[in-house]
Amino acid sequence: MGEAKRRKKLGIPPREKTEDINLPQLDKKAIQQKVRSILFKYPIIPFLFYGAAIVILIASLFYIFKSFNIV
Repeated sequence: MGEAKRRKKLGIPPREKTEDINLPQLDKKAIQQKVRSILFKYPIIPFLFYGAAIVILIASLFYIFKSFNIV
């Protein structure tokens, strides 16, 4: 038995319809253009990210070797 029939049988009014949530639309072209303009303005940013990733990788390997007494 569906909910609508059950509610009708019990004398309960129909359930109110909820409003659809309108999510904002992402403009991919505008975001891509903004990121590119920032990267052209500051070309060192990718090197900083890569450097940070390498430092984190080396630090985590050092931590693993130290904690398991591998060396």
